[in-house]
Amino acid sequence: MSDLSNRDTLVVGASRGLGRGIARAFAEAGAPVVAVARNGAALAALAADDARIRTEAADAADAASAGSLLDRHEPSIVVLVAGASPLMRPLHQQTWETFSVNWHTDVRIAFHWLREALLRPLRPGAMVVVVSSGAALAGSPLSGGYAGAKATQRLITGYARDEAERAGLGITFTAVLPRLTPLTDLGEPAVRAYAARSGQSVDDYLRQLGQPLAPETAGTALVNLARADATTVAPGYLLTAAGLTELQR
Repeated sequence: MSDLSNRDTLVVGASRGLGRGIARAFAEAGAPVVAVARNGAALAALAADDARIRTEAADAADAASAGSLLDRHEPSIVVLVAGASPLMRPLHQQTWETFSVNWHTDVRIAFHWLREALLRPLRPGAMVVVVSSGAALAGSPLSGGYAGAKATQRLITGYARDEAERAGLGITFTAVLPRLTPLTDLGEPAVRAYAARSGQSVDDYLRQLGQPLAPETAGTALVNLARADATTVAPGYLLTAAGLTELQR
């Protein structure tokens, strides 16, 4: 499984942040990559750096996108990173619309893609990685329903894993929960908001977080996961700058 040259990899949410780092890492590891996002200009800039990256401008939350893209590319690795950036405010300053945005995007994306991967199904030996968030474990009081949505992504990835095992499909499903990092467009405003909430400078807050998770590190970790024997892949992992740590159910 260490040779990725024949393992078409579809990265959903590849235009920025961790998704961009993951797409680049798979391409550098020799995998043919299809980068999916809504931002066509950002995708074009990504593909300009590596001929192994093709692009698909699409809304991953659209019910038809998952089926059509899986049919078109028949990937053996699918990485779901796409999601909405939450509004960073405490609970009482949220509206229902801002509170629920990650349920209507992140959870919806995971649902559609996991469902289609099972319905088709993907070919035996395929792997689906849902990138959730460390907030699913620690909570996130300044981001509305974000933590709950991310916890649900992890749960339904486990449901898909169980269904694949019950049906003998030979598809591996796993969830990866990255720790908060200031090195992405999603994490940077969250770090500033939590630093202000705790009465700390951003630098002091970052020091207590430890070494930040870089998109390149995330990419390397997921490439290593894709290369692993499927029988050793756990249902879920925490992802930090030090790499992947298996989560207990």
